[in-house]
Amino acid sequence: MKLLSLCAFGLSFLVGLAASGDELRLAPEAVRLDRPEHSQQMVVTRKSGEPLTDVTRDVQWTCQPPGLVKFVAGGLVQPLSEGSGEIIARWDGVEARVSLQVTGLRAPAPVSFAFEVQPILAKGRCNSGGCHGKAEGQNGFKLSLLGFDNDADYDALVKQGRGRRVSLADPGGSLLLKKGAAITPHGGGLKVEPDSPEYARIRRWIAEGCPRESPEYSPVVKVEVEPPQLVLQPRQPWQLRVIAIHADGVRRCATAEADFISNASQVVEASGTGLLQATDIPGDAAILIRYLGHVSVCRVIVPRPGPSFPRPPHNNFIDELAWNKHVRLGIEPSPLGDDSVFLRRAYLDVIGTLPTAAEARAFLADPSPNKREQLIDALLNRPEYADYWAMKWANLLRADKIKVTHQGTVGMVRWLRRQFAANRPYDELVREIVTVQGPVGAETPAAFFKAVDQPELASRSVSQLFLGVRIECAQCHHHPSERWSQDDYAAWAGFFSGVSIKRLPDGTESVVARRGTDLQHPRTKEVVPARALGAPTADFTKIIDRRQVMADWMTSPDNPFFARAAANRLWAHYFGRGLVEPIDDLRATNPATNEPLLDALAQHLREVRYDLKAFTRTLLRSRLYQLSSATTASNQDDRQHFSRAMPRAIPAEVLLDAICQTTGAPEKFAGWPLGVRAIQVWDNRMPSYFFRIFGRPVRATVCECERSNEPSIAQALHLLNSPEINAKIGQRDGMAQRLAASALDPSALIDEVFLTALSRYATADERNTLKLVFETAGSSREQAVEDVLWAVLNMKEFLYIQ
Repeated sequence: MKLLSLCAFGLSFLVGLAASGDELRLAPEAVRLDRPEHSQQMVVTRKSGEPLTDVTRDVQWTCQPPGLVKFVAGGLVQPLSEGSGEIIARWDGVEARVSLQVTGLRAPAPVSFAFEVQPILAKGRCNSGGCHGKAEGQNGFKLSLLGFDNDADYDALVKQGRGRRVSLADPGGSLLLKKGAAITPHGGGLKVEPDSPEYARIRRWIAEGCPRESPEYSPVVKVEVEPPQLVLQPRQPWQLRVIAIHADGVRRCATAEADFISNASQVVEASGTGLLQATDIPGDAAILIRYLGHVSVCRVIVPRPGPSFPRPPHNNFIDELAWNKHVRLGIEPSPLGDDSVFLRRAYLDVIGTLPTAAEARAFLADPSPNKREQLIDALLNRPEYADYWAMKWANLLRADKIKVTHQGTVGMVRWLRRQFAANRPYDELVREIVTVQGPVGAETPAAFFKAVDQPELASRSVSQLFLGVRIECAQCHHHPSERWSQDDYAAWAGFFSGVSIKRLPDGTESVVARRGTDLQHPRTKEVVPARALGAPTADFTKIIDRRQVMADWMTSPDNPFFARAAANRLWAHYFGRGLVEPIDDLRATNPATNEPLLDALAQHLREVRYDLKAFTRTLLRSRLYQLSSATTASNQDDRQHFSRAMPRAIPAEVLLDAICQTTGAPEKFAGWPLGVRAIQVWDNRMPSYFFRIFGRPVRATVCECERSNEPSIAQALHLLNSPEINAKIGQRDGMAQRLAASALDPSALIDEVFLTALSRYATADERNTLKLVFETAGSSREQAVEDVLWAVLNMKEFLYIQ
């Protein structure tokens, strides 16, 4: 109800007329059209109690006097003749009126290329990366990506191509219009309708002589969307309005020319005209609005109507904030997972290792009420914890033996293992990574700067990895969905300008930091003083290594990115997806699915002084982490709000270790002693068909997305019938052979396999079905055990963290 009230407050600019118990509210409260191709998006809402409903597409539109404007489907108003009057919306005997003024049709101001033509090209995706905006252009015609370079685009349209793209003598015959309107064959298809205002505006611009600038046009400085927050019922539509605010204070409707992108189209779809359509799936979505390099966002919540359920108990603040969101959305969370599910999930998540059958049997038999908390503490102190997290961070820090040498890779992995074993605070760990100097092959993170050996590459890698900001999008143009510009990109890269790799007399290499210099703007070539993201110009007084200043800013308590990015990354590991997705793309236009929860997690990480084990303990002790993957009637469609555990594919290295442990057949890695586990292997280039098909990253980027966990036919076939898996199952001294030689009866044998692979006892149905394998005529006991083991290894429950 609080968000609903905010939504109503966001619509308080509407005016209307009450009648018959209903009230129509018409926005905006005054319409002013001052150019022939200008348009105004109207929104009509009906209020009869709560909530408001959008009836824009249902009302009857008229104007007084007639003939001043025309009404396009969806409530868009376009000018016809100059004059003053009123716009009237009628619905079911109720009406609302707003004032109308139409000017500038007889002697219109000249068309501005930058502010009036460029939005049409952007709306039609003409300057997108898939069309003329890509690096090499398309069919000899190249535009700047998303129209960031007005001068270059103007020259490409007017001066290049021997002037054939625009014809001043015959504007309608210009290739720009003929292809855009698909009159002449065009690979991009129809972009502007021949009778549309967009077509008329481009034609008028050409007829005016293609002016580069229009001095009468004030630049846009900000974009707003109305309403900024919204609650929609399932299948309910709503029309957005976009207002461009100009430097001279004028507010102009830009709805028809803005881009609308939903980050959760399964919850709310957004059309090109700004019409939102809620689906039947509860959740929330952020609608990105983009216009002339400016962005805004509308937050939309779609609750499930009607459900009522008791609020579950909570173990800590995570549960309380999660339940708040579930109640608001009408999504009932699943019950707690049983002990076997929690046991296996915690082992695989924390240490990347399966519990043994003995460990599973002991935990399931333990009657202690706090055994889960005790297990969490025990796992965090296991040596496998350091092995597993060293492997994960070696992937992110690009410890690639080809790029950084064998010694550099080994040194970084050993250093990481020491840090996690000692539970070094995360902020200290990151500070050493980003300010490291010394030999690349030493047991330090120096190899990271061998992998990212250019200031621009280092800056965008550090930004993405530790701040969750993908600043690389601003290298060639203004970030399409964030505030970062090329100026910000050059300023941030300036922190790394003094870092280089120096070859030493003995042939080895070392990371050195000298006094850096400010870098040039990528396009204008002007020198840009170094500064952190969203911060003032940096002060390097008495500082040689600029990275020290950057590290101070990054790890300061009031940094707006650092703790949130770390909290979101850890959350994604343990819960299967981030509160923000992608996990390294934190921005205002990509908000968290539960902002209060992410804020609280970031604050908690600061409060525990970046103690990763303490933070992990909080995550795992929450009831939310311990939920079952079984669905309730209301959460079966939920993919965003953690109302149930989502099964997650086991990472390639962990899966191989699990197969080896379950079969009792360790993997023999080339050049490594028998018994070394996959999570301990530092060699990211080791030839392995298993690693390749199950998505082990090659450490080419700092993005978690490099690991592929998508299931494939190749994976299924490998597990079903590959010689390697069959050899492990049938290994002479493996688990199947040992069980077959034991005195255990078939039921006990089956339970031992299930405890080893799945951390639970077989159900009665599973046991009865698998006992038939032992009773099959002609099958040996040894073969029966192998068949049972093979069947369990191919269960989804084995391959996924449930």
